[in-house]
Amino acid sequence: MGMVRSHLWFAERGHEAAQFYVSVVPRSRITRVQRAPAGVPDVAEGEPFVVELELDGHAVTILTAGPQFTPDEAFSFVLVVDTQEEVDHYWDALVAGGGVHSQCGWLKDRYGVSWQVVPTALDEIMSRPDAAGVARATQAMLGMQKLEIAPLEAAYARG
Repeated sequence: MGMVRSHLWFAERGHEAAQFYVSVVPRSRITRVQRAPAGVPDVAEGEPFVVELELDGHAVTILTAGPQFTPDEAFSFVLVVDTQEEVDHYWDALVAGGGVHSQCGWLKDRYGVSWQVVPTALDEIMSRPDAAGVARATQAMLGMQKLEIAPLEAAYARG
């Protein structure tokens, strides 16, 4: 499966995070779990150490290797969806259990990984020819946490 894959370092619970991600994102699966050999710092022997998975065909490796590095907003997954119902569904699933709402469609899940849930309508609105409408929609987006298609459309149409 290709040469390029995303790689995430978790202090703990990487295998649990991988299981959560494949339960939320369709067409996803864990492809391999490597258990820690003896002597790996911050990881008990036999515990899941490296987990390889596919998220909708995108290759991801999760390493559980102690607190030296942690996920931050500099890396995020983007889920592009077609409807407001899908935005709502994935947003709710990803923030469940301790996730945090951010802005402009971004959130942080309970494992500290950032996601942006984006409706295809956003790109369509931002590609329209009326620059003033695009500016209004952009301002509306900047005030949102979860992206809402109807208010984006309404902001674009005001004029």
